[in-house]
Amino acid sequence: MADLDHSSEESSVDSRAEDTSQDSKLDFSEDEEFLITRMFNLVGERWSLIAGRIPGRSAEEIEKYWNSRYSTSE
Repeated sequence: MADLDHSSEESSVDSRAEDTSQDSKLDFSEDEEFLITRMFNLVGERWSLIAGRIPGRSAEEIEKYWNSRYSTSE
């Protein structure tokens, strides 16, 4: 039974490492930022359409990036 407890601890550490890597994946290059801004001005909040122009990026990543960078909370 101790082995099972140990393996579950390892998996929780792995999931935290994945969360950290997802946060660092929100680092966008200047080209990606420019393209996202330009596409947003053309098509609005159609994140999947914008993501289709940027290899390796999901619509969720782009929306999260946009909201964290350009969110207008007054």
